[in-house]
Amino acid sequence: MKLIGLIGGMSWESTALYYAAMNEEVKRRLGGLHSARILLHSVDFHEIEQRQHSGDWSGTADILTGAATGLKAAGAEFLVIATNTMHKVAEEIETGSGLPVLHIADPTGEALTRDGVKTVGLLGTRFTMEESFYSDRLRRSFGLDVIVPGTDTRAAIHRAIYEELCLGKVTGETRALFERAISDLKAAGAEAVILGCTEITMAVDETNSVLPVYDTTVLHAFAAVERALK
Repeated sequence: MKLIGLIGGMSWESTALYYAAMNEEVKRRLGGLHSARILLHSVDFHEIEQRQHSGDWSGTADILTGAATGLKAAGAEFLVIATNTMHKVAEEIETGSGLPVLHIADPTGEALTRDGVKTVGLLGTRFTMEESFYSDRLRRSFGLDVIVPGTDTRAAIHRAIYEELCLGKVTGETRALFERAISDLKAAGAEAVILGCTEITMAVDETNSVLPVYDTTVLHAFAAVERALK
């Protein structure tokens, strides 16, 4: 089993979901007392978040590349960045550390393609929804048509992620916000929805979505196990 290098802490609530999902999947596949071989570097999210919102993406890349370099020195064989937004600098981290990054959009795109989805809604931070690094990869690699909510809804979702979900809080109001956003995406032609922020799975699942849900956290974690076991 390959040693997974996991860069987490963005936020730690979703990193805990990664850890559980990876170990559950290894147990399911191998049985007995098997568990995943994981090296975790959990960063201080405050430092990352401050740089995100000030536009200092090179600073975030430096922090995560340092974490990745340490994981490589400790024996990790590939990297899993446990957040969607920070894949904005995935190439810099891969180049700087010399370790391959398992990109979070790829297992999601593969699952959507396998299920015959052509048009998909994307929910996430405003960085993920509004910038091209994520949707362009889905379009280019998987031929998907990606749509996002309107401006006001994007802003509300962004606030809910940073001010509630990243703090482990899930309110009824936030659940309702996501439910409305998904309903609007369906009306705009989406056949499914990507939970493109690793915390959104805390507020949305198949029970409160009018569209099929593609949870990037679980898909990414399972893809890491698949790679580790090859």
